[in-house]
Amino acid sequence: MNMQATNGPLNTRQRVALVLGATGGFGGAVVAALAANGWRVRALHRDPSRARALRAESIDWIAGDATSAADVAAAAAGAQLIVHGVNPPGYRHWEKIAIPMLQNTIDAAARSGARIVFPGNVYNFGRDAGTLVAEDAPQHPATRKGAVRVRMEQMLKAAAQRGVRTLIVRAGDFFGPGSASSWFGAVMVKAGRPPAAVQYPGDFGVGHAWAYLPDLAQAVARLAESDRLADFEVLHFGGHWLEPGVKMAEAIRRVVERPDLPIRRFPWRLVRLASPFVPFFRELAEMR
Repeated sequence: MNMQATNGPLNTRQRVALVLGATGGFGGAVVAALAANGWRVRALHRDPSRARALRAESIDWIAGDATSAADVAAAAAGAQLIVHGVNPPGYRHWEKIAIPMLQNTIDAAARSGARIVFPGNVYNFGRDAGTLVAEDAPQHPATRKGAVRVRMEQMLKAAAQRGVRTLIVRAGDFFGPGSASSWFGAVMVKAGRPPAAVQYPGDFGVGHAWAYLPDLAQAVARLAESDRLADFEVLHFGGHWLEPGVKMAEAIRRVVERPDLPIRRFPWRLVRLASPFVPFFRELAEMR
């Protein structure tokens, strides 16, 4: 999409954005981008003092929990934007936690008049989505988490018909600063130490889409200021398409100047064997 097509700020007074999940990769990147674009940023956290230590940006930290409807509503009062960048902890209990948290955001946006920004992902799609996944591609997921993500987007679409505006920005896997919980930061490289090898989680010969977090966040910040968005808008962020996907591991080799660095396959067989005993592995195996 042509980002130059967006118009200027909605108004001249300082705009307020509430970011849920500000200590995470996506939320943290969006906090920095919004602040750089002149927004006053609020963030909800159960332990504001700990959150301040995690993030250096100037944020108005508010004590509260995204699972509490009252906390989210209070934090969103007077906001023009709510960024819903929060996920269930430990990659588990999505239906039990993710659905109610999103409902809290929808209810808070209905009260404050804020637009919701929701980071979409590729969980929603199955094999019939097409070679190039467009915004109107069919959503027939093959996993439980995919079905939850489809339901969440349906909730947002239904809310838009009642006047709760939503922008969904869908992207590939995250890499770059703040991506410690992504495949890139959790498996392929580890912060603070030189790699002895690179594990690549996908099939080496299959292409893969990546999104550089600062670029994605800047796109979100600029879109948030546009007056050309529909009440329910879904946009796909192109990012970086690497084919074959193992090119990302080869790029790591170049950056660390280690052309001999081993590239290893992720031990999916061990993950499957351990999944009956390790809940996180069970969730991971489903999403392969």
